[in-house]
Amino acid sequence: MKKYDFYIVPTPIGNLGDITLRAIDVLNSVDLIACEDSRNTQKLLNHFNIKTKCISYHKYNEHERIEKIIEFLQSGKSIALVSDAGTPLICDPGSVIVKELRKNGFSITALPGANAVITLLSQVSREDEEFSFVGFLPKTQNQIENIIKNYSTSDLIFYESPNRILNTLNIIKNIRPTAKIAFGRELTKVFEEVVIDSVDNVINHLEQNIIKGEFVVLIFRSSENIEQLKLQKRIKLLQDKGFSAKDISIILSELYSINKNEIYKLVIGK
Repeated sequence: MKKYDFYIVPTPIGNLGDITLRAIDVLNSVDLIACEDSRNTQKLLNHFNIKTKCISYHKYNEHERIEKIIEFLQSGKSIALVSDAGTPLICDPGSVIVKELRKNGFSITALPGANAVITLLSQVSREDEEFSFVGFLPKTQNQIENIIKNYSTSDLIFYESPNRILNTLNIIKNIRPTAKIAFGRELTKVFEEVVIDSVDNVINHLEQNIIKGEFVVLIFRSSENIEQLKLQKRIKLLQDKGFSAKDISIILSELYSINKNEIYKLVIGK
C-alpha cells in the first residue's frame, strides 16, 4: 500500500461499527493523529485498541498548528487528521492545513467514510441526483430567508442544531408554506429517526417530542412553477450586476424566447 505524509480519515457519526478496516489500519500506522477533541477521539481509539499519540487540531488553533505539523512531516513522519465524527473538511476543520501542505508539496490522501448528508440522502427518494449542500445555516433570519429563496429550485440540504431547528422550520414555513421536508437525526445510532413530511407536519411532530441530536435537513425543491422561479433567479442575477429593467427584459427574452413585456412586468414587480 502506498505511503502518504498526511491522511484525511473519516470517523463514525454514531455507530462505531461503521469505521472502515483501512481507517483502522491508517490510524494504527501513522505517527500522530490530529483531532478536534482528544477525549472524543480517544474513545474511538480505545475501542479499537489503537495506541497512536494524538494532538489537538480544531478551528481555534488551525493556524498556530501549521508550523508544528509541517516540521513533524519534514522529519519523515506521517499524520492522520480526524474530526469528532464524520469527514474532516466537511463542516469540520482541516481546510487550512490541507491548503498549506499542498503548497509545500506533501503527499495527501483521503479515505472514504461516514458523512451525515450522504447517509440521509441515500434513504430519501428524490426526483434526480442534483442537490445543494450549504453546511450550517447562518444565524440571522434574513440570511436564512435569502438562502431558502435562492435555492428554491433545487433540493437544499443543511445541518441544524436541536436548539435552532424549530425556529428554522418556522422560517421555511413562512417563505414556503407548502414545502416538503425530510430530516434525519441520531443517524446510525439506536434512536435514529428519519421523517419525510410537509413542513407543517414536521413542526408538529417535533413540538410533541424531545428534540435531541444534530439534524440533517432536506428541503425538497419547489414543485410550484419551477420555470417561473428560475426566471426570477435570473432576473435577480442581472439586477445584482446593475442591468436596467429594459436591458434585463431584452437579454432574457433573447436567451429564453420569453415575451419581453412579461419579463419587464416581473422585473418592476407588476
